[in-house]
Amino acid sequence: MVAPHERLHEIHAGGRRLRVLADILAPLLPRDARVLDVGCGDGRLALRIRALRPDLVIEGAEVKPRAGTAITVTPFDGRVLPFANGAFDAVLSVDTLHHADDPEAVLQECARVAPVVVLKDHLRDAWLARPTLRFMDWVGNRRHGVSVPDDYWPRNRWEEAFERSGLEVETLRTVALFAPPLTWIFDRGLHFAAVLRRRDFVARPPRS
Repeated sequence: MVAPHERLHEIHAGGRRLRVLADILAPLLPRDARVLDVGCGDGRLALRIRALRPDLVIEGAEVKPRAGTAITVTPFDGRVLPFANGAFDAVLSVDTLHHADDPEAVLQECARVAPVVVLKDHLRDAWLARPTLRFMDWVGNRRHGVSVPDDYWPRNRWEEAFERSGLEVETLRTVALFAPPLTWIFDRGLHFAAVLRRRDFVARPPRS
């Protein structure tokens, strides 16, 4: 049975969040790419992105695969992705790294299996950021048994992790996911989207 706060989350945040995230992230992925969605959940976001970008092939990797997931999913241990170096054109990671026991190790794995990483996660720079993010995580993930380590990073720590992972920031911007009045509480610069490219990546020539 779905608890009242979870039902409210799905009505006010769930459906809108998927639409907004798909609109934000779909244009950031490379053309004609094979994409690995790390921490894909139920796969609904991947389906929405694919509807906007039919040139993409998207499959998932998930620590706790769910029954009836909308895309093909490979289980992984939350640390090492079971794929060869460069197996994908891009990795998509949406609100996943802050759940990992070692977020930087997972980021390095993303960079190992693909030269482009499209990342959406949180920033802990705003006033009362940590309790706000912890509350959102608890509401959105509690029923799925997802770990909430309460390890949210400020922007400078993300930038240090990108550097150590051999990733250059092509673009990074804060994004808003909620409608008023929720945006005044649950956005506030707490969410960012970024396109990261491996420093050794040489773009393939355009198709003739």
